[in-house]
Amino acid sequence: MSATLDVRSFTVGPVNENTYIVRAKGADHALLIDPGAEPERLIAAIDGLAVTIDAILITHTHFDHVGAVAALARHTGAPVYCPALELEILADLDGYFSATGFGPFESYEAEEVLAGGERLELAGLELEVCFTPGHSPGHLSYALPEHEALFSGDVLFAGSVGRVDLPGGDWATLVTSIAQLLDRYPGETRVHPGHMGVTTLATERESNPHLAELRAPAAG
Repeated sequence: MSATLDVRSFTVGPVNENTYIVRAKGADHALLIDPGAEPERLIAAIDGLAVTIDAILITHTHFDHVGAVAALARHTGAPVYCPALELEILADLDGYFSATGFGPFESYEAEEVLAGGERLELAGLELEVCFTPGHSPGHLSYALPEHEALFSGDVLFAGSVGRVDLPGGDWATLVTSIAQLLDRYPGETRVHPGHMGVTTLATERESNPHLAELRAPAAG
C-alpha cells in the first residue's frame, strides 16, 4: 500500500464483490468505489471512520457493484459518477437484472457522467479515468498515479480477468483494455480489483495465465 493512501476494502454481497473507501492517509474526506451490497455495513464503516464521502465512483453497473448505490448516495449526499454507456442500467436496475434471481434493487439517476479520459480531483486525490470495456460496454477503471494505485473493477484480477459471456462482453476488447493499463502504468502499481485480492500490474503481466498473448514476442 502507498504510504500516503488509505484503502479500506469490504467484501460484500452474494458474489463477494469488493467495495472500497479510499482517502489520503489521515484525511477526513474520502471516495467510495462500487458500493455493491450491504449498505448498512458500508454506512457503519463510513461513520466509524468519521469521513465525508466526496464522490461515489462506479466502474460498471452489474448489480453486484451498484446494488447499494442509492442507499449510500442518500446517506452521504455524495454525487454518483457513472460510465456514460451504462447510465440507463443504473436508472433501471430491476429491469436489467430481475431475471438473475437477485434483488430487488433500488435504481439511481447518476449526477455525473464519465466516458474515460477525464482527470478528476476529488477528496484531495488526483484520478485518471480509463475507458476499459470488454467485461461490460462502458466499464471504467480509476487510476491514482501519484499513489501507484488502480481500481480495476472487473477487468483484471489476481491471476484472472473479467468474464466476457455477459451482455456486451468481448474478449478482444477486454485484452486491449488490459494491455492499455499495462502499457500506461508502472508495474509496481497495486491493482485493487472488484473481486479477490490485491495484486500488481507486474505480477499480472508476468504470470496471469489469461494474458499469455500479451507476453508473446511480436512476430518479426
